[in-house]
Amino acid sequence: MPPRNSRPRWFLIVSLVLIGGFLAQAPAGGGFVPPKTYPAQTYPARDDHKDEQVSIAADPYDMPDKAAIFRVPYKDAGFLPIQLIVTNDGGQELDLRAMKVEFVTVHRDKLLPAVPEDIYRRIARQGARPDQPSRNPLPFPRKKVKPSVSKEDKEEIESAGFAWSSVPPHSTRAGFLFFDVQDIANPLAGGMLYVSGVTAGGKELFYFSIPMEKYLTYQPGAR
Repeated sequence: MPPRNSRPRWFLIVSLVLIGGFLAQAPAGGGFVPPKTYPAQTYPARDDHKDEQVSIAADPYDMPDKAAIFRVPYKDAGFLPIQLIVTNDGGQELDLRAMKVEFVTVHRDKLLPAVPEDIYRRIARQGARPDQPSRNPLPFPRKKVKPSVSKEDKEEIESAGFAWSSVPPHSTRAGFLFFDVQDIANPLAGGMLYVSGVTAGGKELFYFSIPMEKYLTYQPGAR
């Protein structure tokens, strides 16, 4: 017959194992957790190259429920996050080192993805605007404090960005691009995302053209 206190000890051991497993899977320091990625063919805004067995999709994070995955308020800072999803169903690795992405609005505004430094400057200026201006009661000039970006914000911007240089056969890679749409009303309406410079086996594929209108008119259903 087992000892009387064996059940509590067993329960404690199992609990510690479960907690340890959870901590091992959790992101260090509570960092950015990317959304679950599906094959590009399952997104409404996409371009499929069936002969080359490559699909590229664009999924804007323009609504509050989707943007909740971020800690940085990109919309308030004038940026539109778009997740780029690249699916390679072919047998050759895709080379993305020369890939170029351009967002063209219906009014022919041509936008390139913002670099992290552009986003840092914008959100630093946003954070430097207090609700009420502070006053210096002392009779001498106060040193101007340069706006800064928190370490957590920088880590999110860098880890969320699309940073893949290749896509192995039969796999999908995804990441975010951030476009400066501060002075553009309804940028997605009639907009197009163009992706070029993707190569396979040393040969450049024909460019991908993704109509963002398909995202706006999509009726949600089972994926």
